[in-house]
Amino acid sequence: MKKLLSKIFIAGALLVSTSCADDYLDTLPTDAVSEAAVFTTTQNAMTALNGIHRMMFIRFDSQGQPAEGGVMIMREVLGDDVVMTGTANGWFVAMSRWLRHNNDSHSDVRFVWRFYYKVIGNANMIIANIDAADGPQSEKDEIKGQALAYRAWAHFNLVQLFAKRYEAGGDNSNLGVPIVTEPITEGGPRNTVEEVYAQINSDLDTAIGLLTTGRNAKSHLNINVAKGIKARVALTQGNYSLAAQMAKEAQEGYSFMSTEQLYEGFNNVDNPEWIWGSEQVDDQQTFFASFFAYMSLNFSSTNIRGNPKAINSLLYDMIPDTDARKGLWDPNASDPELRDPFIDEMTLGSFSKVDYMNRKFIAQGNASSVGDVPYMRVAEMYLIEAEALARSGNDAEAAQVLFDLVSARDSAYTLSTNTGDALIEEIMIQRRIELWGEGFRFYDLKRLNLPLDRTGANHVDNVINSKYTEEAGTNDWQWKIPIDELNANDQLVQNPS
Repeated sequence: MKKLLSKIFIAGALLVSTSCADDYLDTLPTDAVSEAAVFTTTQNAMTALNGIHRMMFIRFDSQGQPAEGGVMIMREVLGDDVVMTGTANGWFVAMSRWLRHNNDSHSDVRFVWRFYYKVIGNANMIIANIDAADGPQSEKDEIKGQALAYRAWAHFNLVQLFAKRYEAGGDNSNLGVPIVTEPITEGGPRNTVEEVYAQINSDLDTAIGLLTTGRNAKSHLNINVAKGIKARVALTQGNYSLAAQMAKEAQEGYSFMSTEQLYEGFNNVDNPEWIWGSEQVDDQQTFFASFFAYMSLNFSSTNIRGNPKAINSLLYDMIPDTDARKGLWDPNASDPELRDPFIDEMTLGSFSKVDYMNRKFIAQGNASSVGDVPYMRVAEMYLIEAEALARSGNDAEAAQVLFDLVSARDSAYTLSTNTGDALIEEIMIQRRIELWGEGFRFYDLKRLNLPLDRTGANHVDNVINSKYTEEAGTNDWQWKIPIDELNANDQLVQNPS
């Protein structure tokens, strides 16, 4: 990893920001200046930070690796709720078969590891240099706070993927991932899961102390985003009182989208419900390296035309007819007489029309895969708050929070009378419906130590290669560490097979 870290942390820290025409990315090309010049002023340091914002949606080694959007898709197709309806040109098919994340030689595994450590490397360069930059203290605090939140977020994703699940009440002394908090060129050993979470929480606490609600754009991180990440971490650790508190605070200043906005395609950071997302403008077209090139209804890629993504039919059947979210999927798409007319209005021509296919995600157009990518929404924070309250025994409060969310989607929904496990199950079903396709399902199954179960639904046997189940807690719930890292760093130990 010595050689690889050199490429990722040093080159990555200075070269990721390119000249862009939009308002929130500074046009200073950081690949044309030295590290010292980048951090001379807070203005230049913000340009380096903008490099991380942009890195969230740029292409890595292949078109199926559009940064966080690509990992979101991987985390979904490893689960049970996003259905791959065809093999098309093969993208993400092997991942859905559980034959990719456990292959330490595959570029997808290397990409995921490299992406999150590249975010960490960029953040570390900023954290190490920002205090000496010329500029107002408020700007230094904002830049440093965002970098710390990014570092925490990236370590959090890495430890969830490449290590065993966090067990609340356990010692969590099993191997996690290497903690990196300095701009280094040499890699070290894996820290324990407990140590990684301690670092994550430390970074988030410091970030929350530095950040405010202000920011330049929703692609930037503010105190709401940092508290939202903290809520996710606390929920994963079983710290339910903190999870509920942070989720509630993260919601402040944001509101639910309208029913009309629900059908606009989940592609616009201006939606009042979005707390954090990547804003992609027209001149940043990434063509086939895009979240919407694989998850949208309408982008004319081979993958979308031959493999429209669908919802698990069993989950769909749990959605009441009065719930507006039910219209985000069409159970009759294969029948031209019964399908949603909107599908035909999108001029999909030769596209496959498969029952239960989604219309949740809509790209800018058939010839454009541009679309803003959602990373955090108000609805998720309500669901975290409700789940955390329910799991800590506060049933009445949990039911009220759940009502506040679901009644905004379903006018016929009434306050739940469920308690205990039944209420928790109701909340989890709502979480699956609300956050479908947004990258949470693999994490939820793993954190709750639940098995993969695709049986009895509309999963296609030859697409998933008969991969219908995976017992909870097996070794395959841990991604393999890339072989390139193991070969370059003899301090690393591979996950068991």
